[in-house]
Amino acid sequence: MTTNRSEKPLIRIVDDNDSLRESLAFLLECEGYEVAAYESAEEFLIKDAPSRIGCIVLDVRMPKMSGLQLQERLNELGTPCPIVFLTGHGDIDMAVQTMKDGACDFLQKPIKQETFIPAIERAINKDRQARAGATDIIHERHVLASLTPREEDICRLVAEGLTSVLIASRLNISKRTVDVIRSAALKKIGLREPHELADFFKRVTEKGRPSY
Repeated sequence: MTTNRSEKPLIRIVDDNDSLRESLAFLLECEGYEVAAYESAEEFLIKDAPSRIGCIVLDVRMPKMSGLQLQERLNELGTPCPIVFLTGHGDIDMAVQTMKDGACDFLQKPIKQETFIPAIERAINKDRQARAGATDIIHERHVLASLTPREEDICRLVAEGLTSVLIASRLNISKRTVDVIRSAALKKIGLREPHELADFFKRVTEKGRPSY
């Protein structure tokens, strides 16, 4: 997934309180943000555009699907967009659990501008960093796909710390052949040290970030 870093962030407000939803939207628009407002978690899941950088301003208690259930659903889908939770009924245990599950902030109603806007900014920065990392992973997976099966085999053995002599013995080929293939493969990847290759293979085999 690629993103335009100059794209204006989209703030999603998910709250069943019409007046609060409208007042928060007005406040954010005055700060220069683009806003999408949803009256339910279900509407959000149907209509939201997950490719847009931004965050979710999410009410904890809503009919049918609660804010906590929506957070759980997004984590299951692999789309953990940063969340700023709002609640008038929150307690310490609830706040701790939402933060463990990836929430950025947990704010008590009534909302204060001096704490709300900084929370939004932190959430957006978190999303930018996460998406930049996702873009890097996509590039690295393209690099991995460019390797021949033999190049990948040799690189994975290098990542395990094996020398060219040991790799040659393991694959039943000459050391010179190993050196030639190893040199070409490492040039494609842009890495040389075994620990760097080990980190590379760990990253490219981790689960990506799909859409809803």
